[in-house]
Amino acid sequence: MSSSALLAPAAPRRARLAADLPVLAVAVVWGGSYLAAKGLTTAHTVIAVLVLRFALVLPVLVVAGRQRLRALTARQLSGAGLLGLVLGGIFLLETYGIVHTSATNAGLIISLTMIFTPLAEAAVRREAPSGAFLAGAAASVAGVVLLTQGAGLTVPGAGDLLILGAALARTLHVLLMARITSVRDADSLSLTTVQLGGAVLVFAVLAAVPGTGDSPWATAAAFGPAQWAGLAFLSVFCTLFAFFVQMWAVRRSSPSRVSLLLGTEPLWAAAAGIAIGGEHLGPAGFLGAALVLGGTAWGRRAVGGRSG
Repeated sequence: MSSSALLAPAAPRRARLAADLPVLAVAVVWGGSYLAAKGLTTAHTVIAVLVLRFALVLPVLVVAGRQRLRALTARQLSGAGLLGLVLGGIFLLETYGIVHTSATNAGLIISLTMIFTPLAEAAVRREAPSGAFLAGAAASVAGVVLLTQGAGLTVPGAGDLLILGAALARTLHVLLMARITSVRDADSLSLTTVQLGGAVLVFAVLAAVPGTGDSPWATAAAFGPAQWAGLAFLSVFCTLFAFFVQMWAVRRSSPSRVSLLLGTEPLWAAAAGIAIGGEHLGPAGFLGAALVLGGTAWGRRAVGGRSG
């Protein structure tokens, strides 16, 4: 056997790793977003903070990518606009849900995206997901259960249903990015800009409705340097970087693989809580972290052939 034949399998592995690492970075920054959002958002400022979070980066994107934006076709604009509406729904459900439930419940429920996505993808493809992938996803979810036991699960309530809706909406968003043919070959930055614009439109319309909370202007006026730094982190890393990478990666991988990597988010949230928030993990928490990492690696290998 020639040396080139021996080295051939390494190229697809490197390609998959190159697609996986940016998605894993998204999971890391999303994990850190809980601490940032906790210092910014109350039940009365959810929509205002969302308007500020998205509007902070949108003008920069429009100016920087104006020529490529003009090159988008009507079908590409409509496809990205639909993704933007779903994206807006995700953030509304998730943010209101976090306000009205515990971080423990939220972290566990949102991780169910790891299960929902392969099941939905299998239904679309009309084929059963592999047992190895489901086993890896189940191990990851079990790990999240152990990881979140330090704070203790609370009785499910309305906030938990909102988070469950966010997990389902995340699944829909990932599947649509892979299935909408008009956005497959379009410029990723332009599509991200249109998506964020669609989400901002949703938030701005809601902000104009009486009784939906404090206005974005009043909320911004009350911010100090720490709040603005937190908002910049949410805007640049957790929004712009995250959704650009997700749009880029889902066209080079599979929705199941992307959702599994993003499903490590609770692990990174726990890591941020330990490193920055002064929280502590017991033996069950460390076992849970190991299960999340091991289950994710197992699931990635199970879908490696499909996404290679």
